[in-house]
Formats: sequence, C-alpha cells, structure tokens
Amino acid sequence: MIIGLTGRNGAGKGTVAEWLQARGLRYTSLSDELRADLRRRGLQPTRDNLIAGGRRLREEGGPGVLAQLVLQRIAEEADGGPGAIVDSVRNPAEVEVLRTNPGFRLLEVRAERRTRYERIRARNRAGDAASFEEFVRQEEAELNSSDVAAQRLVATAAMADLAIDNDDAPEALEAALATLFPELAGE
Repeated sequence: MIIGLTGRNGAGKGTVAEWLQARGLRYTSLSDELRADLRRRGLQPTRDNLIAGGRRLREEGGPGVLAQLVLQRIAEEADGGPGAIVDSVRNPAEVEVLRTNPGFRLLEVRAERRTRYERIRARNRAGDAASFEEFVRQEEAELNSSDVAAQRLVATAAMADLAIDNDDAPEALEAALATLFPELAGE
C-alpha cells in the first residue's frame, strides 16, 4: 500500500503523515527528492528554491520524475512492512506515475485558507510567507498553472481518491483518520 498526500500549504499533510507513520507506514516525500537535488547544487531548501527546483527537474525529466524517483526508493527500501506514505504530491503527472502501483491511494488534506496561514506562521519555516497577502500570492501561483512542469494543486486534488478536512482540533483530525483509514488502506 502506498498512500499519497496532497493539499495546500499548511493544510496538515505532515500531521496526517505522522499519524500514518504511527501505524507503521514508512515516510517519504517528493520534497525530499527536491531537497537532495538542491543540496547537490549547493542551494538552500527555501520554498522558492523548492518550487523552482521542482519545475526544473520536471522540465528535464518529465512532469512525473519526482514520483518515479520515490517509487524507485520505495522499491529499494521495501521491508515487507505495511506500506509507505508519499507526501507533497503536487502535480497530476506525479499521481499518474504513483498509480502504476496497484496499492496507491491519494488523500487530499483540506483546511481553510486563514487556518492554513496561521499554521504556517506558527511553524515559522524558512521561505514561508511573512504576510497573509504574500501567502495568498504564493498559493495562487501553485493552484492552476498551465505549465505541466509546475505545481498544479487544483488538478492534483481533483485526482484524490479521498479527502479529509483539517480545520478543527487535532483530536478531530485523528478521529476522522481512524474512521477513514480502512477505506484509505483499501480494506
């Protein structure tokens, strides 16, 4: 089983991934592939560099290249465990590549824009927006690009098998995940 996570910045994909890891799934992220590429190039893993690096890799290797790299790593590291999580799925071509694995399911994590902005402000990660206006501007650039090498969050979310809302307390998310998990796991 491979569970892909998609959603907008600050929606709670990392929190969902932690919950899944506690159930024995191994974590991997398409963004990890980008960070490794940036390190090889001597660049800092800022949000802008990650976005530009992802676009460059997709232009060079095709729009599904990050998913191909992750699937290779998952196969190499397979230990007979219950499966893997693939975080940061942001392009429809990545979903298509991941769907070549028959046990793949895509989960969209959703939250309201203001909630997501407050979360990213609280985590204070390098490259995160310093104002709500900047947050909105960054997000709008990621939603509906016609460039197949860019992030295309709306089109990717439309491919999700399941969705979960994450606007409430962490306990509500955990309860929703517990209810959703059998379907997500294909049981």
